[in-house]
Amino acid sequence: MRIAFLGTPDFAVPSLQMLIEEGYEVAGVFAQPDRPKGRGGKLTPPPVKVLAGAHDIPVFQPEKIRLPEGHKMLKDLAPDLMITAAFGQILSKENLSVPPLGCINVHGSLLPKYRGAAPIQQAVIDGEKVTGVTTMLTDVGIDTGDMLLQKEIAILPDETAGELFDRIAVLGAQVLRETLEALKAGTLRPVPQDETLATHCAMLKKEDGHVAFTKSSQQIHDLIRGVSPWPGAYGLLDGEVLKFWRARIVSPEELNGRRGAPGEILTADGKNGLIVATADGAVEILELQAAGAKRMEAKAYLRGKSLPAGGIFA
Repeated sequence: MRIAFLGTPDFAVPSLQMLIEEGYEVAGVFAQPDRPKGRGGKLTPPPVKVLAGAHDIPVFQPEKIRLPEGHKMLKDLAPDLMITAAFGQILSKENLSVPPLGCINVHGSLLPKYRGAAPIQQAVIDGEKVTGVTTMLTDVGIDTGDMLLQKEIAILPDETAGELFDRIAVLGAQVLRETLEALKAGTLRPVPQDETLATHCAMLKKEDGHVAFTKSSQQIHDLIRGVSPWPGAYGLLDGEVLKFWRARIVSPEELNGRRGAPGEILTADGKNGLIVATADGAVEILELQAAGAKRMEAKAYLRGKSLPAGGIFA
């Protein structure tokens, strides 16, 4: 069984690694083109390309696989099966018609919930307690194909999207392995998705990290977790951007009756840290980053930098 693997970021690496270790014939890997990275703008290969190269697997990087040039690359490879995991491009009907066994996608949510580009981040932002992985048969819609296998994973109370991302990537490889075993055994039973339960999540933008302190403490805590490490949470204080990397919800007992307008700084010193009022209480910013500086513990930052008492984060 010749496999074409389509994936780009770290999320896809465990799945490709599993295929290699299990002895599957990975005839070729398709990944997004190398992109500029870092301050120097150096062209950097995606993680899947690096892994494929280490195992002498041919790598193809069309700008758009659905266009004639990209489709020809796929057709010439003549795979029996395609597997996709965070590939980052839309496949055409012609692409999907190439492999006789179809295309299996590894998706980081419990479909039909959280179809789209940022299912892991959105689950954290929304305060979900459980998410998971779904393998599905890819069709021309966005994550609308029949489901194959699913496994759940708990979202930890203080876990960031980046941390959850790593755990789901490993789980994705496990679910893919079981899916392929069932495929070989002829026991796969595709299940159509219930469209009435479908939800969608768009690709995150930088402005999605803006913290609105008019929301509840829990919503703010979940947003800061959900946009870490990208696009990153931030607030505006006197026109200056301050990034928030970690936070915690301050209990009513700790506040001892103190209240403030949403976004108002209640405490800002090296001993007690940075505590900011929310719609229903307060959060403590545990780790932050000022413009042009490195990320650091908020208390350490406040030992060398003062913030205006009573200042308001916009």
